[in-house]
Amino acid sequence: MFEFQQYIAFLIGMGILTMGFWLMFFLVGFVFYWAIGGARDLMQEKAAKRKA
Repeated sequence: MFEFQQYIAFLIGMGILTMGFWLMFFLVGFVFYWAIGGARDLMQEKAAKRKA
């Protein structure tokens, strides 16, 4: 069967993969938030120029 070292290595590997997944999830969300905010700001500036 499995030895204790293999079990610990599996748990450490799963922990690293899980942390990587959640970090990627957070960073992708942050990039979308930044891009949408920038686009909205650009549209508001263009609308203000049209009014002026």
